[in-house]
Amino acid sequence: MANEAKPCPCDIGDKIEYGGLGEEVQIEHIKAYVVKRPASEKAIIVIQDIYGWQLPNTRYMADMLSANGYIAICPDFFVGKEPWSPSHDWSTFQQWLEDKKPTDIKKEVDVVLKYLKEQCGAKHIGVVGFCWGGVATHYIALQYQEIKAAVSVYGIVREREDRFDLKSPTLFIFAENDAVIPLDQVTTLETRLEEKCTADFQVKIFPKQTHGFVHRKREDVNPDDKLYIKEARTDMINWLNKYM
Repeated sequence: MANEAKPCPCDIGDKIEYGGLGEEVQIEHIKAYVVKRPASEKAIIVIQDIYGWQLPNTRYMADMLSANGYIAICPDFFVGKEPWSPSHDWSTFQQWLEDKKPTDIKKEVDVVLKYLKEQCGAKHIGVVGFCWGGVATHYIALQYQEIKAAVSVYGIVREREDRFDLKSPTLFIFAENDAVIPLDQVTTLETRLEEKCTADFQVKIFPKQTHGFVHRKREDVNPDDKLYIKEARTDMINWLNKYM
């Protein structure tokens, strides 16, 4: 009998309601949204954008990863501090960011890694992050040899001298029309990684897309963008599956 066609990894996630599969837990000094179904030895740390760990879009990504066989955890990397809001004045953004730097998260990462290993039985751990979390993911991939795979979605570490010395296989996903990350920065990243990086990496730019496209809610998706969003989500899951 012929093998049945398997659904695209993103088709599985697309049937899930936002933030519906997990629970909120307290892990030492931070809260987290955790999805443990099904039980697995593979876990993904899902890192928020500037709108915080409770954003339904980000929790939906955690649910989608869980539906693809991973424990998924979305910690509050702002540690109780107020996330950014669309109603805030953008002229105050740098001031808001001052005590929420995505490269100043080692304490929280260590707590989450300990929890995943000791409380969830995780033996293989990866990380996925969006926007602010994409920068944090890039940072983690530079610092933690134990991270098996990383997917940084529209995020680049800009200020570190060692930012091209990845320790973990890392997929970078960018949008062609991203007002936050100019394409010349993406080109520079790829060129320097080719020169300096010994870990596997890929830099992929999605045409006609804007910042935030990968974890955009279903009802916010322009029909013309759906194929690119599905492709990016599939790339993310395939990269994790390959190295996890």
